[in-house]
Amino acid sequence: MKTKRTDLAGPGISTYAEVSKVLPENYKPLLPPLKRMKALYMVKDFIEKGLAEKLNLQMVQVPLIVRKDSGVNDYLDRDGSRTPVEFPAGLGLDKRIETQVVQAATKWKRMALAQFECEVGQGINTDMRAIRKDYFLDHDHSCYVDQWDWEKRILDEDRNLDYLIDTVKNIWEVIRDAGRMAKREFTELNDDRFPDFPEELKFIHAEEILDMFPDLPRKERENKLLEKYPAVFIIGIGAVLKDGYPHEMRAADYDDWVTPTIEKDGQQMFGLNGDILVYNPVTKRRHELSSMGVRVTKETLKIQLKLSGQLDYLELPYHQAILNDEIPLSIGGGIGQARTYMYLLRCAHLGEVTVSVWPDDLKNICEAKNIVVLE
Repeated sequence: MKTKRTDLAGPGISTYAEVSKVLPENYKPLLPPLKRMKALYMVKDFIEKGLAEKLNLQMVQVPLIVRKDSGVNDYLDRDGSRTPVEFPAGLGLDKRIETQVVQAATKWKRMALAQFECEVGQGINTDMRAIRKDYFLDHDHSCYVDQWDWEKRILDEDRNLDYLIDTVKNIWEVIRDAGRMAKREFTELNDDRFPDFPEELKFIHAEEILDMFPDLPRKERENKLLEKYPAVFIIGIGAVLKDGYPHEMRAADYDDWVTPTIEKDGQQMFGLNGDILVYNPVTKRRHELSSMGVRVTKETLKIQLKLSGQLDYLELPYHQAILNDEIPLSIGGGIGQARTYMYLLRCAHLGEVTVSVWPDDLKNICEAKNIVVLE
């Protein structure tokens, strides 16, 4: 079992012996590959339309590459363990443009709210593609990432926990109903081994989960929690908890994880962000679908960068734009597309719903368990 410190960052199970334990024996997919693709695209269309209606979002184009010196790329955490793919662009230029492949569009889309002239209460959604080369490649982590990266303009009075929770409820309703639509259209998905998708999420703060399981590292805490509540939204990811560790490392320059939000039994809890996690009945463990939150203000940006030892970031264009009130206040998040398809279509492996590269060790495990991954 991982310790609390080693479980803070570096996604993935981290050994293929452990991956082998997670993947089911004698697996048989409910849908064959081509029919699964048909279901996948029906789910994709349903979710994109649902998010547009529930959150007032417009689909827009999104970059695959950004300038290295823009500060726009997403570093995913704050320990420097996951770095983007970089390359020079522009043949024939005296000085080629130093670029990076995006790891997520988290920061770009906040700036894009101004570029697309979004009004308060209006936002954008993207069909984002990214490369995260520093992932451990297991059953639910790929170096190729697809997300619905969305962002919505808000007012200062919207920067509160109630607004965040209402937004999360709307997102969950879209995901849940997409799964139920798929079950109606593809009757093979109505398998008695798998319960229906939960009606509602359980909202719970990371501090409360720590109180429930004080001796367990983060992922084990989540697994235990999901055995009791099969769909949860964990509030407050990034701030240090009472045991001296954050629930998980979170980048300091997009989500707000230092604002005080919940007070319970005299204890102050922090954070205007969180993750949607579900219990995957195929792998019988935690399954993360979405990370989201109210974004930093210029005040909370400086506090979080100081806490993470990254005050030098304030010189970058993106951070300067926040400090100078050049981009709007917002709420936003990323919903993993392949993760969502995997959950709704009852798949054991991400490779059943997305095409990527997989190590031989993982492919051998999958072959032995009758899991066919796409390459």
